[in-house]
Amino acid sequence: MKIAVPTEVKNNESRVALTPAGADRLVREGHRVIVQSGAGLGSRISDEAYRLAGAEIVATAEEAWTQADLLIKVKEPIAQEYGFLRPDLTLFTYLHLAADRALTTALVDAGTTAVAYETVQLPDRSLPLLVPMSEIAGRLSVTMGSYSLLRSNGGRGMLLGGIAGTPRAKTVVIGGGVAGEHAAANALGLGSKVTVIDISLPRLRELEHRYGGALETRASNRYDIAEELATADLVIGSVLIPGAAAPKLVTDDMVAAMKPGSVLVDIAIDQGGCFEGSRPTTHDDPTFAVHDSIYYCVANMPGAVPETATRALTNATLPYVSAIAGKGWDRAASDDAALAKGLNVQGGRIALDAVAQAHGLPA
Repeated sequence: MKIAVPTEVKNNESRVALTPAGADRLVREGHRVIVQSGAGLGSRISDEAYRLAGAEIVATAEEAWTQADLLIKVKEPIAQEYGFLRPDLTLFTYLHLAADRALTTALVDAGTTAVAYETVQLPDRSLPLLVPMSEIAGRLSVTMGSYSLLRSNGGRGMLLGGIAGTPRAKTVVIGGGVAGEHAAANALGLGSKVTVIDISLPRLRELEHRYGGALETRASNRYDIAEELATADLVIGSVLIPGAAAPKLVTDDMVAAMKPGSVLVDIAIDQGGCFEGSRPTTHDDPTFAVHDSIYYCVANMPGAVPETATRALTNATLPYVSAIAGKGWDRAASDDAALAKGLNVQGGRIALDAVAQAHGLPA
């Protein structure tokens, strides 16, 4: 099979969908790997490294897309790439279609087989291709949140852990999944007071057992969220419903009642965001004000650490890429129910109920 890797074009997206190690494996399995020149530079990977691994280098995105049977990316296609979509192409990438009507329409109109990393789901309901990026986003959320708390960036001017004789900042994490736990752990590591809010009581018990008395937990409901936000300095929104739009758990009224200079980081922004008023931002212009608070809503946070993220992503996706390349999509999906759940669009039809419901379309 011809497997192509284009250069990412989203703002400040420096990740690439495949490492030379991944290319070497696929070539050894008998496939052609085609990499657009410069695709790996943001991750400190040269064209020569891909050549040495057996990949072919092409000059343009058009060459990569048009030669591909299977095209693998990091981020969803944007408008300038819609013209490359076609019926005989299998696209494997993060898609987040519930928050993107234009891309959903483009994929349906093109008849492309579109498989989303974020909806591949194991029997235990875990999301193996989302986990590594959730880990990174969770950790980065505290880094970027604490940076935004600096007075020079419009924040309260608080150090998360304070120092002797001064109060520590309070971090509230909404959503206790993979990203939420990594955010909570990093905030604790910096000395912050931490409260985790989640809808699952078993999950809250698990976190309390793991971290002992280091953090507090609250059951997720409107009243408790509002009460916790009123005293928060940093809020991390990490709510996830696989494949679906994120629920708006933080309302405008709640934000209006928060401390001046508080910071809210919306990890769920790829799925539409879990704060009312959230809108996607970029690494070039990451924040905006809502009332007297600061929102950070960068939609590709792990793109800021591509040397880590590219390798972590390839580690997770490569077995699935190998299966699709070796068997073709239909057989690979038939053999692996987890991979089959990744199908979002095929043959001009939406295959995932959550995406159809988000846009009021039939599935």
